[in-house]
Amino acid sequence: MDAVVWIVLGVLLAVAEIFTTTLFLIMFAAGAFAAAGAAALGAPIPVQALVFAVVSALSVAVVRPVIRRHAGSALETGDRPFGVEALEGVTALVLERVDAERGLVKIDGELWSARPYDATQAFEPGERVQVIKVQGATALVWQDDISSPGELPEAKR
Repeated sequence: MDAVVWIVLGVLLAVAEIFTTTLFLIMFAAGAFAAAGAAALGAPIPVQALVFAVVSALSVAVVRPVIRRHAGSALETGDRPFGVEALEGVTALVLERVDAERGLVKIDGELWSARPYDATQAFEPGERVQVIKVQGATALVWQDDISSPGELPEAKR
């Protein structure tokens, strides 16, 4: 019966971690699963609690820093970025006026909703802009001072 309680606690902590994404609660979930193993082997409740505490503490102290170090963004580690990180710094072509309310740009042949990085700016169709950041499915763009007139955004990479 004790093992079931620890398993339920471990599952609840793991589900809570999905919503927090801090890599903190999952370490306690690992401790709860270890305590469930101890309970399944017939350990008394104080030993189960000790297993939970030791495994949780070791996970937080040893495993979490390693995971966080390896989970850094590609831009921080110097690796080649992928996904939306790869779009940061790319030139885009404004297709529909980009202002604080709405906008549409073309990035590498794909259409993206866009907003100016500085909400006081606005960009007209045909202008070239640079992607500063991607938030969700919206590119935050800034005036591109580098592109020469007539240069295609796909050519500048």
